[in-house]
Amino acid sequence: MKSNRTGKGFKAGTFRFISISLWGILPGVAQRKISRTYANIYNKKWTKHLIKPYCKAHYDDPNYLDNYLPASRSTDYRSFQDFFTRILKSPPQIVSEAIWACEGLLCEYGMVKELSLVKVKGEKRHLRAVFGKEGHAIPDDYYFSNVFLHNNNYHRIHAPITGTVKRIEHIPGDLVLLRPWAYKEPSLPALRNERINVDIEDSKGRKWYMSIVGGPGVGSIVLASSTFVGASVMIGTEVATFLLGSTCCIASPDPCVTAKVGDQVEMGEPL
Repeated sequence: MKSNRTGKGFKAGTFRFISISLWGILPGVAQRKISRTYANIYNKKWTKHLIKPYCKAHYDDPNYLDNYLPASRSTDYRSFQDFFTRILKSPPQIVSEAIWACEGLLCEYGMVKELSLVKVKGEKRHLRAVFGKEGHAIPDDYYFSNVFLHNNNYHRIHAPITGTVKRIEHIPGDLVLLRPWAYKEPSLPALRNERINVDIEDSKGRKWYMSIVGGPGVGSIVLASSTFVGASVMIGTEVATFLLGSTCCIASPDPCVTAKVGDQVEMGEPL
């Protein structure tokens, strides 16, 4: 047990050093230039040969790929990016009025009024700031969740409820590393990084605030063609796709009752 804790501490310390002391001090322009170069590699045809060994190393199910289609909708994956942005063959069966919008690690959760301030570049900010210009309007009794999508997760974001898109806001920013264990405050990158905020109003007139956060290696955050202000979206409808790396934050009127911090959540599961 002692060596296991030491290993975890070493891992967190390494990521913290890389995230804050090395990558974190680079100007945003440099972060984006390096990220574009990195992302372009995964669009090369030869990277398709990385897919099978990657799946063997990361998934227990030997038939994992049978659940998905290439993003290009071709008969075979054309590149690693084509795999990274894979499409579900069949949508999950939705049995509730609110679902998890994506797959990943629930790394932070709590009632908005109880969230602590986060120090960003010498300034203290509330996590409401993640959601941009409308963040101040989020009620105190809403619930904040942050889901970190690891490289091996499914990287498409879906509507957590049925409703109408009321706002889309692009916030320029940095592309610091997203690994939550690298920071004392797991949501710090969401306050600092480039992101797209999407507000959806449900049938009860309540707004659900989504923040789709970019990170290193992200070529772009691509909104679905059906995601625009005024659009009606069904629960489970695709909202956006990440091209490498990602985090998704949500401020919701309903609490999470199916998971706790540290759990893996699945897109389509009841919230």
